Amino acid sequence: MHPMLNTAVKAARKAAAIITRASFDVDKLHIRAKGQNDFVSEVDHAAEDAIIGVLREAYPAHGYLAEESGERDANAEYVWCIDPLDGTTNFLHGLPQYCVSIALLHRGVAEQAVVFDPHRNELFTATKGAGAFLNDRRIRVSKTDRLDNALIGTGFPFKQVSNIDDYLRMLKNMMTTCSGVRRPGAAALDLAYVASGRYDGFWELGLSPWDMAAGALLVREAGGLVGDLAGEEKYLESGRIVASNGKLFATMLKTLHAKG
Repeated sequence: MHPMLNTAVKAARKAAAIITRASFDVDKLHIRAKGQNDFVSEVDHAAEDAIIGVLREAYPAHGYLAEESGERDANAEYVWCIDPLDGTTNFLHGLPQYCVSIALLHRGVAEQAVVFDPHRNELFTATKGAGAFLNDRRIRVSKTDRLDNALIGTGFPFKQVSNIDDYLRMLKNMMTTCSGVRRPGAAALDLAYVASGRYDGFWELGLSPWDMAAGALLVREAGGLVGDLAGEEKYLESGRIVASNGKLFATMLKTLHAKG
């Protein structure tokens, strides 16, 4: 395992220990609304502090782009993109679909990725050019080549309701074309599921870089394709992402753009 990836795994596990302890007493947590349908608790902050503490000790010159604490030296050559608890709303309701997501960007390009699901003890990792793994076992995207046989993941635009009409058109197109659509509520895990072949594809609007960076590298290293709604590599900037195996990518884009 690459030394930087190993450090990221250590940080993710430390954050996961905090999250797991807190999961037994969720009703005692102080919860604050950051915006419409967007919540944060002291667990998010404690997990993020733990991650940054491990990374800063190992790589003090690196920058950070983190969901709760924002940017620090974001123009540095190496920047860690951190979501300490992706799926906070699920976590706060006792729904076991959440994860820790950490990616290392080198000059804006993801080179290391960790997505850790503490409830299932599933550790998804990837290093650029070295493949993607689940608990040290190599993973690959699915081989499904027809959208009508595909299981597709998605996420509702719950924070940016201005996207709702556009999204509902896409959802209708996809629901009437593929074999099923799922919305569990943690984008990093959704992308990891594409990488491991559990989903054949995934799309979502209104995401932040920390929601996508690690999962997108997992998909690429597992043999899949990732892009924005134009099929280009600007998803971290636009917040709109489409991911799938190579056989379905173009068909997914066409379906999402159909008039409906």
